[in-house]
Amino acid sequence: MARWDSGSNADTIPQWFFEAVETPFETASVEVDECDVVYQSWASKAGPDAPGLLLIHGMNAHAHWWDFIAPHFLDDYRVAAMNLTGMGDSDYRYEYNTATYAQEIVAVCDALGFGSDTTIVAHSFGGYMAVKAVNVYPERFAALILVDSGIRHPDDPPPEHMTMMMGGKTKIYPDKRTALGRFRLQPPQSCENAYILEYIARHSLMPVDDGGWSWKFDDDLPATLKGGDRVPEEFQNLKVRLGEIYGADSELFSRRTLDYMRELVDQPFPSVAIENAQHHVFLDQPLAFVDALRGMLQELRGAQ
Repeated sequence: MARWDSGSNADTIPQWFFEAVETPFETASVEVDECDVVYQSWASKAGPDAPGLLLIHGMNAHAHWWDFIAPHFLDDYRVAAMNLTGMGDSDYRYEYNTATYAQEIVAVCDALGFGSDTTIVAHSFGGYMAVKAVNVYPERFAALILVDSGIRHPDDPPPEHMTMMMGGKTKIYPDKRTALGRFRLQPPQSCENAYILEYIARHSLMPVDDGGWSWKFDDDLPATLKGGDRVPEEFQNLKVRLGEIYGADSELFSRRTLDYMRELVDQPFPSVAIENAQHHVFLDQPLAFVDALRGMLQELRGAQ
């Protein structure tokens, strides 16, 4: 990473962050239904037989959201992060469906040589795509950890901004600086870690053919997505071990959501609420998230 803040503001960026994002990784792709699915992987310190850990981003996000999280787990896991099609550096499709996303998740694991002891860690929209994958291919995974992702109680209405969040056309900005200044989290929230937001924003942009810069996601994805509704049966049928990490102040995940999931899921499962964190948990409290994830991984592995 270019140390863009190496001047007077350098001391505001903690050293652990630079060490994490400067950890080398390799980028590769695998073809699924005529589209390239791009993923990145880090060199594990645990050897080729270590269990796999696959990180999956949320809506309109990408694999680089995990750059400052993944390196913390290289002592015990082979770690990778993928770009779901329609987002990041993966190809766009004419239409999207959850069954294809499940295939993409399995294909990335197969390409990496990840075995049946693999754990998926998935945020928000990526969480439900992972729920689909472990339902369709239960023998392929050992555990799933959802990050501020679940299914709302049927009596809970969606947040007012959800319609706006899932629609609209991508803007084209005249230059990169202007685009960076327009980066916003969805759902809207504050985040005190401006250096994390800037890092993510810099990896979220691409030049467009007619000039200017735009975001790396397909704005037609929400309108063309098939099977994206979250249904109770998908959670009732879960066979892999499950965990949940969520923001204590999240607008999209409440204690009622957690209680409803406990009614649906046919197994007890651990959960951790990260204090002073909203929906984008690991942006708000990255080190607290790392600690919670490490502890949950150990707990789920011990349940084997």
